[in-house]
Amino acid sequence: MEQKTILNQTHRDMGARMAPFGGWDMPVHYGSQIEEHHAVRNDAGMFDVCHMTTVDIRGSEAKPFLRHLLANDVGKLETPGKALYSCMLKEDGGIIDDLIVYFMSDDWYRMVVNAATTDKDVAWLERQAEGSDITIHPRRDLGMIAVQGPNAREKALPLLPDDLREAASQLPPFHAATNGEWFVGRTGYTGEDGFEILLPEDQVVALWKALVDAGARPCGLGARDTLRLEAGMNLYGADMNEDTSPLESGLAWTAPLGDLERDFIGRSALVVQKVTGNVPKFTGVLLEGRGVLRNHQKLYDGEREVGEITSGGFSPTLERAIGLARIAADAGDSISVDIRGKKLPVKLVKPPFVRNGKSCIAA
Repeated sequence: MEQKTILNQTHRDMGARMAPFGGWDMPVHYGSQIEEHHAVRNDAGMFDVCHMTTVDIRGSEAKPFLRHLLANDVGKLETPGKALYSCMLKEDGGIIDDLIVYFMSDDWYRMVVNAATTDKDVAWLERQAEGSDITIHPRRDLGMIAVQGPNAREKALPLLPDDLREAASQLPPFHAATNGEWFVGRTGYTGEDGFEILLPEDQVVALWKALVDAGARPCGLGARDTLRLEAGMNLYGADMNEDTSPLESGLAWTAPLGDLERDFIGRSALVVQKVTGNVPKFTGVLLEGRGVLRNHQKLYDGEREVGEITSGGFSPTLERAIGLARIAADAGDSISVDIRGKKLPVKLVKPPFVRNGKSCIAA
């Protein structure tokens, strides 16, 4: 049976088209995915992300535990509320999940993980924590709303509790502020400014409705996907999974190998992969001409198959087909994509495609 967020009935009352996603019944759009996309790029939109899971990690050994558990180094986090994006790896370098972790204090870190991977993530965390003083606490009592866009913070700030509003207004990007059970991070998954707001589940509906009244447009999974694709942000299960490593997923920057004193799970496998070479390239692609790029379409260098589209779609901002792709290390630059038996040229580009509402692609 599909799970439902606390906002499920609210979505239905607002006319959302619902669909299954990662075991959850979620809104795809509220009438126009394109309009929702543009609302985020030009003003403010909001998303129900209550299906994602917040996990509190506490204990005197929390820092060394996470320095070993995560590929990216939480040792870089020194300011309370500072956030870090990281992958959590298997011993062979495969990606269990990608996540954001916040440093709250020396004995408390907060992690936000993907909905579809929650059960395996929590099981992995608990197994790694065995024999230590670490406690793993999934916060299923909290909900989360993401408010994104150039005017998102302006619309959201007046709705925050009085004792949190000032701190939230001063947040630098990739930092969070907390007061009681409310938690506000200046983070997101759209390539725009905004907040991700955690709060008690029984207060989520009221905040959602207040944001609607403030002018934030409800958005579904469709706009969330085109926004993150334009921003060049990976989607777990499409661009990466347990069979791919950060090195072949465009995420080598999240797995620093230069610090020889820090050993993290999967590090040895990444070192071997890097030394061995021939690591596939992860790149952005633009379709030259008309057509639509879709996940798993095959890519060719001449007649040789060299890779595939991992995420593809139409960019409402650029008004053309874009995608992320994994291709062979020795592939050339003249690449084509097979669309229904026809090979059409694609241009290889470095993501992102769009950031802060503006095209990043040279004309």
